[in-house]
This record gives sequence, structure tokens and C-alpha cells, in this order.
Amino acid sequence: MTTPSLPTIMAQARAEFEELIKDIRPELHRYAARMVGSVIDGEDVVQEALAKAYYALASLPPESNLRGWLFRITHNKAIDHLRRHYEQSLEQLDEQPMTSAPDVPLEDKELTVVALSLFLKLAPKQRSCVILKDVLGYSLAEISELLDATVPAIKAALHRGRTRLRELAESVEVDTPPSLDEPEQALLSRYIDRFNARDFEAVRDLLADEVRLDLVGRAEFYGAAEISGNYFYNYKQLDGWHFDLGWIENQPAILVYTSPDGSRQPAYFILIIGNGSHVTRIRDYRYANYVMQDATISVM
Repeated sequence: MTTPSLPTIMAQARAEFEELIKDIRPELHRYAARMVGSVIDGEDVVQEALAKAYYALASLPPESNLRGWLFRITHNKAIDHLRRHYEQSLEQLDEQPMTSAPDVPLEDKELTVVALSLFLKLAPKQRSCVILKDVLGYSLAEISELLDATVPAIKAALHRGRTRLRELAESVEVDTPPSLDEPEQALLSRYIDRFNARDFEAVRDLLADEVRLDLVGRAEFYGAAEISGNYFYNYKQLDGWHFDLGWIENQPAILVYTSPDGSRQPAYFILIIGNGSHVTRIRDYRYANYVMQDATISVM
């Protein structure tokens, strides 16, 4: 009997892990995106959390709450991100009992107008409680277990967080996307034009030799030759897609449309980073299209 090679065993284990967490991953992203104020940074947080979870999974007791464990890891990675980028600390929850009547949860229509960036204006524990309760629908008992906090403390944090978000939502201002410099816009426009024409030889010429591709949640490729042989080949096999230039959270992005009925709602997006003349980094969210649920999108 042939013994599977170590790379084969590792690939199988990784595939089994991805299958195990595939239904939880969109929820983890909705949580992380609001914790850090960005669907793009939120996905980075999720990837860090799942990488840690993958290597720690073997030590998890069989009777453990997998969903709760993954949320705690994601929460901690989000806090690490905030400390790195915003120097925010994670304060203790107020455990004073609430004397007033419970406030009303945020409704869907309220959550729709609350930009992800507004969540950053809440204290981290308030933010966490509001997301878990009003966005993801967790019970107070479940939140208590996830955050290792008492129910009265969670109720207090919910009250303050909801009140503050409602105040902030009354003064929401729509940001105007920044203008692109000429070389950046020219490179993006050429990339989109040649991709839409299925002229992949011309697209390859736009890639730097050391270009890196992150097919988010699925695979990574390095170098123009590897990307041409795998990534471009897969796009050649697909029908009905079209690229347009747009903005995601005020970042220039390629919006990908896949609906055959001409819908103007993009299915996912691709981020391109260049050095002015060539593409040096590609991040394709085709396999992480759940990020679109909370993304702020505008078309150029």
C-alpha cells in the first residue's frame, strides 16, 4: 500500500478544515468587518484567525463549542489589528445594573445606513456586543460565553453602543472617493480592457515578474508565469463575466459582474496594486464574495 506524501496529507487536512468552517466564515467576516471598520481589513483578520485555528484545532477538546471558539479567536485578532492601527485598548465592561428600561435593538434599516467606519467610534466592548446581538443575532447568554462577561455588563454595553450609533447615524457624511493619479488609472484601465477582451497575453505583459496573487480564501500564486498558467486559464473557462472600474471603501477596485441578465450589482471585486507601469499584487475575492454584503461600493 502506498503511503500518502506529507504534502498530500497536509492538503487533505486543510481541505477538511475549510469544509468544516465554510458556513461559519461569512459570520466571522461580518463580525470582524464591523470590529475593524472595513470589509477588506475584516477579511484579513478572518484569515489570520483561521490560520491560528487550523494549527490549534488538534488541541481542542471534542466537546468544545467550535463556533464560539472561532469567534473568540477572531475577536482577539480584531483587537490585535485595532491595537496595531489605532492604538485602542480593550476596556472592561461596566457591570453596574441597568436601572432604565431595555432599549430597542438596532433595526435592519438602521444597520443599513450605519457605515462600518462608524462602529470604530464605539468602545471595543460596546462594538462587540452590538455586532453580536443586533447584526448576528446572538443571545445574551451566547455573548456572555463568547466575551467571558456577565449578562448585566453586556446589557449595559448594548445600551451605550446602540445609543451612540444612533447619534452617529444622524450625522453621517458620504465620503467622496479620492482621485486616482494618471499612471494608476491608466494601468487599471488597461488591465480591465484587456481582461474584458480575453486578451490574456496582453494582460500578462502588464504583470511584474514578481507579482503576487491572493485568491482570497482559496490559494496564492507567485510570479507572472504561475499566474498565467493557473489564474488566467481558469478565467478563460468561465463565461458571462465582465470587469468595470469602481471603488470599494474609497479604494480603487475592479468590480466583477457575472449575472447574465445584465444586473448592475457586482458579484465580487478584485484589488490591484501597481508600481505605475506593472501590476505587483492582485487580490481576487471570487471565493470570498460574502464580503460584498457589507461593502461600500461606488462605480466610476
